[in-house]
Amino acid sequence: QVQLVESGGGSVQAGGSLRLSCGASKPTYERYCVAWLRQAPGEEREGVAAISAAGGITYYADSVKGRFTISQDDAKKTVYLQMNNLKPEDTATYYCAADVSCFRYGWRRPSNYDYWGQGTLVTVST
Repeated sequence: QVQLVESGGGSVQAGGSLRLSCGASKPTYERYCVAWLRQAPGEEREGVAAISAAGGITYYADSVKGRFTISQDDAKKTVYLQMNNLKPEDTATYYCAADVSCFRYGWRRPSNYDYWGQGTLVTVST
């Protein structure tokens, strides 16, 4: 098992940046696929970025490609989501999630992940 705690959410104007952090109770490199998923009001939760357990391969949703970067610092047991050029449509609660594989059911699907953080709210205003 792994426990996850997110931080770094907040309010920002369009075009701004935020960095989310996901602190893990144990190192994730070579152990877990870690993903960031988001859920806007009235919408389904979906993955925006993931980093694989083996090799640190990264995956991005088309809507965030080129703007968001997922990375990990194993010494700090932390996975980051750097979000640049934020848009109002990025407003959502962002969740960190982990599983032994990114592809049990597909890295963008909530059902892929057994371990979850509590979520952190990101609000982007015009």
